[in-house]
Order: sequence, then structure tokens, then C-alpha cells
Amino acid sequence: MSLSTKSDKKAAVDAAAWMFNIVTSVGIILVNKALMATYGFRFATTLTGLHFATTTTMTLVFRWLGYIQPTNLPMSEILKFVLFANFSIVGMNISLMWNSVGFYQIAKLSMIPVSCFLEVVLDQVRYSRDTKLSIVVVLLGVAFCTVTDVSVNFKGFLAAFIAVWSTALQQYYVHFLQRKYSIGSFNLLGHTAPVQATSLLIVGPFLDYMFTGERVYAYQYSTTSVAFLIVSCTIAVGTNLSQFICIGRFTAVSFQVIGHMKTILVLTLGFVFFGKEGLNMQVVLGMFVAVIGMIWYGNASSKPGGKERVSFSSQSNKSQKQESLLESTEQEDKV
Repeated sequence: MSLSTKSDKKAAVDAAAWMFNIVTSVGIILVNKALMATYGFRFATTLTGLHFATTTTMTLVFRWLGYIQPTNLPMSEILKFVLFANFSIVGMNISLMWNSVGFYQIAKLSMIPVSCFLEVVLDQVRYSRDTKLSIVVVLLGVAFCTVTDVSVNFKGFLAAFIAVWSTALQQYYVHFLQRKYSIGSFNLLGHTAPVQATSLLIVGPFLDYMFTGERVYAYQYSTTSVAFLIVSCTIAVGTNLSQFICIGRFTAVSFQVIGHMKTILVLTLGFVFFGKEGLNMQVVLGMFVAVIGMIWYGNASSKPGGKERVSFSSQSNKSQKQESLLESTEQEDKV
């Protein structure tokens, strides 16, 4: 197989992974919006537990069918990942409850610089000037679209701080675990989803009662609401899997940057299906700027030196070359 054919195949798989993630993510947002707003199922943490329970069932079925091979992952790593992931879920819910929508959106945007910081510190990743500038353009564009009223209080800031860092750490850890233990996306889900489902289904009803004042056990289920629950859980399997695939193939930063395409799509579909209230020139301009930034980021980060990991071997080779150059210069001076 030629080099160009391999690169074309990789590009096609990458594009398919992104589309899979975007379609499932936008789909689950729209379904959950209908489930919570129209049918009153406002138990977000319990719902997430049901999502991971469904994902666990699917991984068990695929393992039974032989599509997933048994792999080893230390329980300490699984517990660390689940801790980050659960703090991310609960932190985001509390942040949305305690903060204005504007500050909540700013907090979500801050995940990109935090993820960049983690990659620079933990993986010795270096970004080119164009890559950095493209990230700034994406942040500005999405901020134009989504940030309106901004008010902040201490407990809201604390919740947002915990949510942002735990989310960034969870997404970094997805890439880290796949790389370190050479396991695939579905294998990683098979290890983490059961623990996440169990923990969220235990604490979820209590947290949801604290947030909403309603008990999930007292919810009046109807045929339609159960149907929406099933659809939501089914789509969640694709959302969870596609997230692991995308972060595994790329990085947490790329997932965050290109992932804001979902924000643009949700806004657009919201205006199409739920009316054009809130649609103005600022929002349209923000969408345009954000898309330009995403295209720029994709182009800049894929170029040589656009985004690369600096290994100790490359640094030592570089220092050895410099030392040999100095030695040869000294010898020439002596001659």
C-alpha cells in the first residue's frame, strides 16, 4: 500500500470518527432537551448513570461475540479515571445550576487552554504560533456565539473550576491510557463504564434530589418518556465510544477545538427547530469566526511542527549534534 493511499485512508477514518461524534453528540443533546424540558425528566446525573449502564451492556455483548479481546488495566488507573469523569459530570451540572449561562460558557471555553497546559506539562507537547493563534480565534468565535450575561459568585466559580479541571484531566487520561496500555476505545470503555455506571447510579438519585428537589423514583413514567429514555441511552453508547475514538486518535485539545463545531450545530438547529429568537448579527459573526478558526487549527496543527511531542531522545540527539558541532569548530580553530 502506497504512502498516499495510507494517508488518504487515515484521513477518511479521521473524518468518519469526527462525524460519528458530532452526529451522536448533537443527537443526544436534542433528545435530552426534549426529555428534560418536555417530559420533565430532570435527573441529569441518574440519566448519565443509565447511559453508562447501557454502554456497559453493549461492551459485554461485544466481548461475548468476540469483537473485544480481553485486556488488562490496573484498577488504580480505572478508579483514577472514574474519579475525574464523575467530578466532571457532577461539576458541570452544579456549575450550570450556580452560575449564569454566560459564565458557564466561559468555563467550558477555558477547557481548551487547560488541556493545552496539561499537554505541555505532562507530554512535553509544543505548539506552533499558527496553532496557538487558531485556538484563540476559535475561542473568540464561540464566545461571540454563546456568552451573553456574565455574573459570577464564589461557589459558582469553585464549581466551574472543579468541573473544568476534572473534565480536562478525564479527557487527557482517555488519550494517556490508550497510548500507555495499547488498548482500543471499546476496550477502555469496557473497563471504565461498569465502574462509572455503578457509582453514578448509587449517588445520582441523591444528587439529583439535591439539585431539583424531586425524586427519580417518584417520576411518573409514560410510554413516550420511556421511549425517549431508551433513545437517549442508545445514542449515548455512540457518544461515549466516539469520544474515546476521537481523543485516542487525536488529543484532548483537538477534541475540544474541533468539538466546538457541535456548539455551532446545536445553535443552528435550535434556531431552525425552536425559532429564531436570539439570532442576531453577533451570533452569525461568531459562528463564522469559530468555523474559520477550526479550519485554521486543522491545517496548522497537521503541518510539521504545528503540534508535536518533544521526546527526551530528540532533545539528547539535538544536544549531541550541538556538542559535535562545537567540537568540530574547536578542531578547525586549532588547525
